[in-house]
Amino acid sequence: MKQIILAIALLATMGARAQSSKYVAAMQHNLQLLDSAKTTEDLAAVSQAFERIGDAEKTQWLPYYYAGLAQTRIGFADPKSDRDAIGQKANELAAKGEAIEKNAELCTIHNMASTIQMLVNPMERFKTYGIKAYTYLQEGYKLDPNNPRLYFLDGASTFGKPEYIGGGKEKAKPLFVKAEELFKAEKPADLYPHWGLAETERYLAKCN
Repeated sequence: MKQIILAIALLATMGARAQSSKYVAAMQHNLQLLDSAKTTEDLAAVSQAFERIGDAEKTQWLPYYYAGLAQTRIGFADPKSDRDAIGQKANELAAKGEAIEKNAELCTIHNMASTIQMLVNPMERFKTYGIKAYTYLQEGYKLDPNNPRLYFLDGASTFGKPEYIGGGKEKAKPLFVKAEELFKAEKPADLYPHWGLAETERYLAKCN
């Protein structure tokens, strides 16, 4: 009887390892596609692929994070896209991830999704979607005050605001400096988000 139990346990362990290996390989493949995406069609395809991985795995938040990230990149890259639909989809993907684990990285997806929806009409929507974007940043800071992507997004938002409401280069620069410092100290685990340093340095160049 003991031998049967040990055999079952061994088979279960081997199955879990095989599943884990398959998951890692699928994630690595699609991360390469995400990093090399040239068009909104590429981004849409990789977003769908990540969502399928998340739906299959059920216990991993990272696939939903990257699916949402791909959506936000479509929204920022293509002014002619349906930004309301993209923002809603990115928020839904982040919410799927949060059902597994609530963290600062998913707050960045919500922040970007709300920003994209605000960009439909910034003057009219700032008091709704702009406030939502700000709220998600603050929530992220509470969850992880040393997340560099939060500071980058905060800086980008501040950079784009008029000076008379607390925006502009001078206000944004310290946020980018902090983001750069945190990015250079960051040692992300395998498959974890690592983007943001190059974008931060581009903004810093504009601030100097």
